[in-house]
Amino acid sequence: MERSLLVTVDFGKKEEWTAMERSLELGELACSAGARVIDEEVVKRHEPNSAYFIGKGKAEEIAKLCADKKVDIVIFNNDLTGTQQKNLEDVIMAKTVDRTQLILDIFAKRAHSNEGKVQVELAQLLYLLPRLTGKGIHLSRLGGGIGTRGPGEQKLEVDRRKIKARITKLKSELDDLSKRRAMMRKKRERFSLLSIAIIGYTNVGKSTLLNALTSSKVIVADKFFSTLDPTVRRFILPNKQKVLFVDTVGFLNNLPHHLIEAFKATLEEVAEADLLLHLVDISHPKAKEQAEAVYKVLEEIGVNDRPIITALNKIDKITERSVIDRTKDYFNDAIAISALKHDGFDELIKRILSYISKFMTSVSLTMPAGDSKVLNIIYENGLVTKREYSGADVHIEAELPIKVKDAIYKILDI
Repeated sequence: MERSLLVTVDFGKKEEWTAMERSLELGELACSAGARVIDEEVVKRHEPNSAYFIGKGKAEEIAKLCADKKVDIVIFNNDLTGTQQKNLEDVIMAKTVDRTQLILDIFAKRAHSNEGKVQVELAQLLYLLPRLTGKGIHLSRLGGGIGTRGPGEQKLEVDRRKIKARITKLKSELDDLSKRRAMMRKKRERFSLLSIAIIGYTNVGKSTLLNALTSSKVIVADKFFSTLDPTVRRFILPNKQKVLFVDTVGFLNNLPHHLIEAFKATLEEVAEADLLLHLVDISHPKAKEQAEAVYKVLEEIGVNDRPIITALNKIDKITERSVIDRTKDYFNDAIAISALKHDGFDELIKRILSYISKFMTSVSLTMPAGDSKVLNIIYENGLVTKREYSGADVHIEAELPIKVKDAIYKILDI
């Protein structure tokens, strides 16, 4: 486990997150990457230094601190240029990474699907490309640890031209995967179940909720970005209506734009969902700010107009009922739940049912009893309330998703 020192720079600007709060979150990110936080520094500056970001004098102070505490890696809470990173390493004499590099490292550890790995490699190479100039010895870094995972050792010796070629190839692969998924989705959408995407800040309990609702066994860890690849599970509502719950990658405050671009394929599951279930960690001191960060990403990917149910999770950690009531009011009639204790699930399901009803419609039709294809579609995607046979025909009354009804009517040429 690498011994790390955290450095957060406070430029004196009025922000929603204080420097200390940002430092605490950086510590959680570092732990999620497998580092052990030895110390943290908050540096006050009016503006960044072009050569050393924090200034050479402060870099020398940190170098002494690192030597005294045997620090292996210094993690900056801001993005560094390639030149700044090289200069800092020359002074500090320890590996130096910035916030984006740290996030990418966590993503590299969490990606398991082929698409997830391609997205991570693309994001890492896009990060690396503008930093080639001035990095020098950085490109011959060997060994493991934070900042070296991902595309593999080959990235350490390729030149700018080869990196650009690799980026082009990865983008082409992602386009192919996206087109293939779009074709599958188009084929599936004709008769698809309604989908509910569970969204929220990283580490708010999305996977825990999915496991609790659907009896799944998705990996749950008290770490940032424990889920990177989307997980889909079927769920049957009390009225026998079937829906799909989708567990998605967690969001983060000030998530770099190019990371959102690289992971848009993963976020497509959110974009294609009929309903968003926004999970908020009510026990977190920055719950409101975390929610705002989620709204910003939703706006970035163009789904901020999608219907949203807000659920305040981890009420088992709250001792004062007034805190829950105030937060519910702030989030416009949110539901209070505990995914861990299964509290508040009845109200959550009731709210989901009320929203799902907006996507449903009643159908009454008569068809040949031998038309098993259409009958299977109705039973698979809807709730049959009446079935009567008359000779070679069958009369069906059911509740169906509107898009499924339209597809069936097209098949039956109604």
